[in-house]
Amino acid sequence: MAKKINFRAMARDELEKKLADSREEIRVLRFKSQGAKSKNVKEELALRKNIARILTIFHEEK
Repeated sequence: MAKKINFRAMARDELEKKLADSREEIRVLRFKSQGAKSKNVKEELALRKNIARILTIFHEEK
């Protein structure tokens, strides 16, 4: 199991980069899953949760 990332300790520019990377990873996973079964079905769920956590931090700052 992957260790949990503390997003609140990250700087805003790091969070923006992590958000962009996560969105790209989820996009790639979706295209891969169209052709074949994914070996790690929980990976997309974890990525979506991480994106939601980052966006929550952004909205709390406003």
